[in-house]
Amino acid sequence: MMSNDMIQKATAQPAAKADAKTSMQAYIKQMQGEIKKALPAVMTPERFTRIVLSALSTNPKLGQTTPQSFLAAMMTAAQLGMEPNTPLGQAYLIPFYNNKTHCSECQFQLGYKGLIDLAYRSGEVSIIQAQVVYEHDSFNYSFGLEPVLKHIPAASDRGESTYVYAMFRTKEGGFGFDVMSMDAVRTFAQQYSKSFSSGPWQTNFEEMAKKTVLKKVLKYAPLKSDFQRGLALDGTIKTDVGEDMYAVPGTVLEVDSETGEVTEVGPDV
Repeated sequence: MMSNDMIQKATAQPAAKADAKTSMQAYIKQMQGEIKKALPAVMTPERFTRIVLSALSTNPKLGQTTPQSFLAAMMTAAQLGMEPNTPLGQAYLIPFYNNKTHCSECQFQLGYKGLIDLAYRSGEVSIIQAQVVYEHDSFNYSFGLEPVLKHIPAASDRGESTYVYAMFRTKEGGFGFDVMSMDAVRTFAQQYSKSFSSGPWQTNFEEMAKKTVLKKVLKYAPLKSDFQRGLALDGTIKTDVGEDMYAVPGTVLEVDSETGEVTEVGPDV
């Protein structure tokens, strides 16, 4: 385990007059060895580091989070082999102000495409998709013993988004799907999402809507434990770094559904 010793080493000697962003950049560079160990072979540590540094430049609030939580979120993304805060939509590093600790912390969030990547890695599914339905599309669905899901997109002028659905088919021939109206997605996000007022919910609403319904339908998919372990990392804040980020304990936030402020921090369960 790298544990807190590694974080303490990385943050032990920040530049005397460095601003938060510059200090965080220095911490990241000192973690190069650990980043290299965590990443899968398909991604170089140089590329991953550039992506994280770009995220810091794009969102200055990330540089104001505690180094412990930022580095832990970064290493979580590295271990999963996902690019954070890029147009790929695999994962996000999200800053939050914690009213209990009176400091900003960094949360790791899976994106819609990251969730799909995890499902395919399980080796159990042959197809997994999430789609947005618009008001001028032809769309019909029903549940029961003979379920129906039929979606024909309009050729042009599809109108406003109305529904989002997700479906999967396993290699053994099993399948499942779920559907949510966009109003239901907004209600859900406002009540349960810590980042509804900012972050990907505001910049990539439709992709976050897809993620929401994907998480619902994948509860019924016969996916291996590795998928469940990866899914458990979604929405966590960790303040420790280990060779196995799955095993590092974290916390989840509780948010006031009306104000969007973080009011409680509970254990990651």
